[in-house]
Amino acid sequence: MKHTAKTLAVACVLALGACAYPSAEHVAALNALVGKPETDLVRAMGVPTRTYDTGGHRFLAYSRSKLETIPGDPGFGPWWGRGRWGGGWGGWGGWGYGLELIQRDCETTFDLLKGTVQSWSLRGNDC
Repeated sequence: MKHTAKTLAVACVLALGACAYPSAEHVAALNALVGKPETDLVRAMGVPTRTYDTGGHRFLAYSRSKLETIPGDPGFGPWWGRGRWGGGWGGWGGWGYGLELIQRDCETTFDLLKGTVQSWSLRGNDC
């Protein structure tokens, strides 16, 4: 039992690591902006979604959002259950399920001090 639990734990860690965000290329592109002036950042990223100034720092945020759809299941299949179109118990039919919508968001925020990019951070489920 302990061996199975360890194997399952390792598999979960590897599965999470396989789909880790952000990609190495994305991190490299963001790191390349550190040390650049604000003008170069805006040239590379475009006009920010929002800005905030405090304590001599300027924060520029870039937001991205999309809605992803996953098709539903019409409920056809040879299993036991009440059919969708009035069939009896058993045979072809089933309940099925509808379309699933998933909101995907990512916000990249840059911290600038004296007009120069100091660092960046990511927040969201699609970065």
